[in-house]
Amino acid sequence: MEVLGEAGRLEAQGREIIHMEVGQPGAPAPLLARQAAIKALEVGRIGYTEALGLPGLRARLAEHYKETYNVEVPADRIAVTAGSSAGFNLIFLAAFNPGDRIVLTSPGYPAYRNILKALGLVPVEIEVGVESRWCLTPEHLEEARKSGPVHGVLVASPANPTGTMMTPEALQALVSYCDAEDIWFVSDEIYHGLVYQGTQETALRTSNRAIVINSFSKYFCMTGWRIGWMVLPDELVRPVEKLAQSLYISAPELSQIAAQAALDATDELEQVKAGYARNRELLLSGLPVIGFDRLLPVDGAFYIYADTSRFSNDSLAFTKAMLAEAGVAATPGADFDQTNGDRHTRFSFAGTHENMALALENLGNWLK
Repeated sequence: MEVLGEAGRLEAQGREIIHMEVGQPGAPAPLLARQAAIKALEVGRIGYTEALGLPGLRARLAEHYKETYNVEVPADRIAVTAGSSAGFNLIFLAAFNPGDRIVLTSPGYPAYRNILKALGLVPVEIEVGVESRWCLTPEHLEEARKSGPVHGVLVASPANPTGTMMTPEALQALVSYCDAEDIWFVSDEIYHGLVYQGTQETALRTSNRAIVINSFSKYFCMTGWRIGWMVLPDELVRPVEKLAQSLYISAPELSQIAAQAALDATDELEQVKAGYARNRELLLSGLPVIGFDRLLPVDGAFYIYADTSRFSNDSLAFTKAMLAEAGVAATPGADFDQTNGDRHTRFSFAGTHENMALALENLGNWLK
């Protein structure tokens, strides 16, 4: 946020800034979604919905799982949320008690840690590395349990900030371990759809007890619409519904209407994804040439997580200098990893191809 704020100040002074710090698509919501929203507004009244979401959207999401993964998911196990952020709040409240220990990977999305702490839960961050391809394993959980009970595990695949994805076999092994040990498994699948190599798999293929959180923000390009969903085990549906009624009443009806239409906008969304793929290839070939030669596997999402220790061991200072001197805004790794993050920087490639090429040019000239 400090980098983003400084980028805004420089732009206000007339500087041209290339934004590689923001974790959101550069494209607008798909046309079908926007048209559906316009039609709904023309009809008139937009109001509350059922706390778990519009029945039509929940049914369409159930179809999505059959179409995408060939997995049967009953619509009555799907809860529509005000973005994935609301989903995390709801599931942390419904599935856990204050003091419960939840295992996270490091590097990882910092809001997980912050939400858990705000709710009186205990994040247990496990440093992952090349030996496990930057993914959590049952062996990691065995080690974590030596210092106290583990009540839940939260995994994102593809992950933020790395873009690294678990193989189907690795995911199955971890989910099965959690089921056997009576540990809630929370699968953040928000970057599904944005996969360039390997096979994306949902945790639901292995277990009906897995909790899946997803969103229309990333693949569907609907960040500002604040709309997401969860797939829940039967025993958590009613607790989540009661919490949602009290905390949010419902997700915005207009966003739900648009989201249902977005599920049929595959052709347009795949074109957007093709643009990300071009950007990814450009950066994976260009960043090592200018000195960023230690990159984590970029299987999905739209991030490259680079080891920048050859330039600096203070990622915040490094990204501030990069912004001021090269006009490129990127995200320091310190928030993603409290142990080794100072040696890493995250680059988002969700912008235009022209800007990605210009960023490489600017960075190359800066680092000479």
